[in-house]
Amino acid sequence: MSTTEPTTDTRDATDQDAPQGWRKIIHQPRYRMMVFAMIGVVSLSLGRVLSGNDDLTSSGTFGVALRTAAPIALAGLAGLFAERSGTVNIGLEGMMIMGTIFAGWWGWQYGPWMAVVGGLVGGALAGLLMSLATTTFGVNHIVAGFAINILAPGVARFMANELFTGVPGGSVTSSPGNAGAMGRFTMPFLSGGDLFGWQTPDMLGWFERQGWFVIADLAGFGRGITTNVTYDVVLTILIFVLAGYVVWRTSFGLRLRAAGERPAAADSLGVSVVRMRYYGLTISGALAGLGGAVLVLFANRYQEQQVAGRGFLGLATLIFGNWRPAGIAAGAGLFGYAQGITLRTSPEQVVRALLLAAAIGLGMSAVWMLLSRNFTGMGIAALIGIALFWAWFVTDRPNNQLVFVTPYVVTLVAVSVGAQRLRPPAEEGIPWFKGNL
Repeated sequence: MSTTEPTTDTRDATDQDAPQGWRKIIHQPRYRMMVFAMIGVVSLSLGRVLSGNDDLTSSGTFGVALRTAAPIALAGLAGLFAERSGTVNIGLEGMMIMGTIFAGWWGWQYGPWMAVVGGLVGGALAGLLMSLATTTFGVNHIVAGFAINILAPGVARFMANELFTGVPGGSVTSSPGNAGAMGRFTMPFLSGGDLFGWQTPDMLGWFERQGWFVIADLAGFGRGITTNVTYDVVLTILIFVLAGYVVWRTSFGLRLRAAGERPAAADSLGVSVVRMRYYGLTISGALAGLGGAVLVLFANRYQEQQVAGRGFLGLATLIFGNWRPAGIAAGAGLFGYAQGITLRTSPEQVVRALLLAAAIGLGMSAVWMLLSRNFTGMGIAALIGIALFWAWFVTDRPNNQLVFVTPYVVTLVAVSVGAQRLRPPAEEGIPWFKGNL
């Protein structure tokens, strides 16, 4: 009997080859995202301290950011359900418009919660129409999406003319005000909310007022997202949590993703690809319509052109988020934060402080990329960081046009950077009929 033992342990060799220590952090995406989040927090805090502008990370700024991000996030999540099922949904803008007209109509007649239902119904109808064109008749997805975007404003104007013209407070471009207002929620103990009539302590507010490095900024973020939050935004947050579970943890989500990844294989296992794509686009339309309803509830009425490109921004957050709910939420939050800055008092000074914070963050990112041996990314980050620092140094008061274009520049840069790691569904945008291989 041979007593010879192998001289190499495969498990030990594998362990030796695996990244260890800080190298493990560099090579694993989960840890990499944590590091970049820490860089973002530290750079914003440094920007606040060095510029002396507390609005950069105040609870008010984050509160406005949350409200601004909600409809964009819903549009991005709507795109997720469509594209995971295999349909490229360029029609998000039109679906949001249909959500606004139905929300304005039902909100005026029945109140804010029926405005939410109306938005879901209006968007779902547009989703069903697009699914009929793409899934049943095989129309090119891009063409069908643009058709929805062209048709929806005309349908909304026709409905507004029939429903609101001649009514007190209404016109062909706007509905009367909603019948009531959506309630608000403030977290007890953390943000000073009421608890059975008792005013609880505002712990996060106290920490924010101390101005401590990083701690005050995190407290401002926490207080901003837990103070005077309307229930439609709370519903949006709950929908994101539920969507993440449904898409990645249920058999329905598995079938939905299979329809977009390998439809022929899914069909061979008894999954109806046509049905899943109908489901995907219907849910997509409903969520986009809900995003339109959030806009109506914020303005307290339907207004023509109030979507204002948010459907396309939702599509951008979908790409930035790599077709995942958490990534979509992060992308929408980034845009919402940039948009929230423009709505603060003296926004030009807040934008100037943001230039400094961005320069610091890019400098730290360049160092991180150097450790990661990503020399191209390091060079790009360093050059942009130097340019932003120079812009902060020589500019006392940024031009108003720069202030209001900031959110769109932030979105463009974020999507451009994120495009290096994208992995869209394999069969999205390709018409499928039973029998296709």
